[in-house]
Amino acid sequence: MSTTKTILITGAGSGFGEGTAFGLAKLGHKVIAGVQISPQVTAMRLKVQEAGLQDHIEVIKLDILDKYDVAVALSYDIDVLFSNAGIGESGPVFEIPLDLVRGNYETNVFAPLNLSQQFASKWIKAGKPGKIVFTSSMGGLFTPSGYGIYVSTKHALEAVAEALADELKPYNIKVQTVNPGAYLTGYNETMAENAFRWLDDEKNFTKRADMKANFDALLGTPQGRLDPEEMINAMIQIVPADTGKFRNVVPQFVEDMLKEHQLQAWENQI
Repeated sequence: MSTTKTILITGAGSGFGEGTAFGLAKLGHKVIAGVQISPQVTAMRLKVQEAGLQDHIEVIKLDILDKYDVAVALSYDIDVLFSNAGIGESGPVFEIPLDLVRGNYETNVFAPLNLSQQFASKWIKAGKPGKIVFTSSMGGLFTPSGYGIYVSTKHALEAVAEALADELKPYNIKVQTVNPGAYLTGYNETMAENAFRWLDDEKNFTKRADMKANFDALLGTPQGRLDPEEMINAMIQIVPADTGKFRNVVPQFVEDMLKEHQLQAWENQI
């Protein structure tokens, strides 16, 4: 196990971010838990108090699209940036409104890149080692129908992370991705619901019932409703570690499926 680290987590108000914040704190790390909105600050601080982890978790408001929140986050002296915040837009790529596409990229690609650039610059100027871990997805490595826009942001994040890993190596700054399978945190379910804000049977070629059936086929199986504790347990080991793989897919059966999918891609026919 690596020595105690100071770790900033974005998107710590729910799901993997919250679980990892508490898991890392229990291992003795100092966690700066960044949550998106003010009500999450109050709720998270209460949970921290109830868990008796006030000395290990500091909760701050950190909307990664808010330059003032970002400035506050950058004032912290951290060892690891766990760039976990993200949103998901779903629906058919050939019909999804472009403003939703842009918004998904702002949150999942541009804002994490901005934060990474600024922390990397800070560490380089200080001559200090550092580490950036991105929450990508199994969807960073394949594209299921109905999730094309969301997973395209994760494909982009994979490329950003891979380039950063090479570019920052001379400065002793490490970069990793974690690639969760379809864990039941509520994230995938709410992402699926997003399409129904705009899908209209009178205007769109894609019908709502067909889209729902598509989502249910992916999320309605045991493989689409995995226990998130498995991923959180992996994250609390990966995030602070000084060594490890660049890409970390959990669980193993998803890694095996992705490898098979990537091999088959060479044989795909139009």
